[in-house]
Amino acid sequence: MERRKFLAGSVAVGALGAAGAGIAAAPAAAVPGIRRVETGLDRLVASDFAVLAGQKVGVISNPTGVDARYRHLVDLMHGSGRVELVAAFGPEHGFRGSAQAGGSEGTGVDARTGITVYDAYGASQAKWQQLITQAGVDTLVFDIQDVGARFYTYIWTMYDSMVAAARLGKRYVVLDRPNPIGGRAYGPMMTPEYTSGVGKKEIVQQHGMTVGELARFFNAEFLPADAGGPVDLHVVACRKWKRDTFAAETDVPWVMPSPNMPTPDTALVYPGTCLFEGVASISEGRGTTRPFELVGGDAEDFDYHWCDRLNARGLPGVEFREAYFSPTSAGQKPHLLNRLCAGVEVKVVDRHAFDPIRTGVAMLVEARKYPAFAWRRDSWDPVRPYWVDKLTGSPRMREMIDAGADVDDVVGAWSEELAAFDRRRQPYLLY
Repeated sequence: MERRKFLAGSVAVGALGAAGAGIAAAPAAAVPGIRRVETGLDRLVASDFAVLAGQKVGVISNPTGVDARYRHLVDLMHGSGRVELVAAFGPEHGFRGSAQAGGSEGTGVDARTGITVYDAYGASQAKWQQLITQAGVDTLVFDIQDVGARFYTYIWTMYDSMVAAARLGKRYVVLDRPNPIGGRAYGPMMTPEYTSGVGKKEIVQQHGMTVGELARFFNAEFLPADAGGPVDLHVVACRKWKRDTFAAETDVPWVMPSPNMPTPDTALVYPGTCLFEGVASISEGRGTTRPFELVGGDAEDFDYHWCDRLNARGLPGVEFREAYFSPTSAGQKPHLLNRLCAGVEVKVVDRHAFDPIRTGVAMLVEARKYPAFAWRRDSWDPVRPYWVDKLTGSPRMREMIDAGADVDDVVGAWSEELAAFDRRRQPYLLY
């Protein structure tokens, strides 16, 4: 037990102290049916930043790093006079969130605080070591709202920076936040042959963990091999969050983690409908007000039968609405820009019964019946050309759908690896 605790990292789960410096978050008014949750940041502020005393601190964050009153972590630290804040590091979309998908803000000085913000989007572990050393950091603090899917890149920003910190002998503090789509794990396992920037290590597609739990898992399961040993990890845990609780059932503020993740509803469907990023002929709704909830292809090629066939399946917790839209941003599919697309809107009617990945597979199985359906092929990776294989972790799902397999067969193919992962993650869960 003691060895496991050392590898996984210490966890702040007790009281952190009374509020001070006049900046503690005011308690929210009770709302029927809404759970009051304290995030790691809320608890850090209430403790007057005690776990950071006497250290040169660098913060890895984005616009989601806010307390219960929407005040940003870096602004709170800077204004408190209690933290020696020396740097911030911006992931994909940037520290203040001004960049689109696949972009960053670059390195510069933050106008509000005057601290240097380093561009860390896509940084390798070696690059992270260089940035940490250049910034003169003793302790890295990670506070970003994840959405619970393996291919959402912020967890890999955390992983690479943890490895770099371990190699340099630095401390790593994670301010935990609830997983907005709950604590259940679903989907296929990443395989070593298909790792990439959207899945660097062997976890399942919907991991069902908070970033604090993932940090503990990474620290024990992967860092000993990748970094030569674990990092000095400290997780400031949430309080009053339960694994069966979704974002819409808590009072935790929702700030868009990225431009195409506008609401908790988006996060709920994302682990499944993001698979359509791997389909060249179908838009996943980028450039609409409902990305990943609206999915469709050129109206000359797709029609209402897709919606009817999906509703006939009686998938748990979800209904489908016939939908038409014209994407004003097409990502990797410029041929669909401003084209009228026909497809479906995914309407979750029971989030506790809903399985986003089973739903995504069913949508793919039915879409595959249209002659215009085509998987996205990336010319820059001739060895692994299909983007959907990187999203799912192997060619298996794509090959099974191409061969005519139905939903139960596809989902059943990963049942054993999912069960094994669920057992493996148990020692690192906090809630």
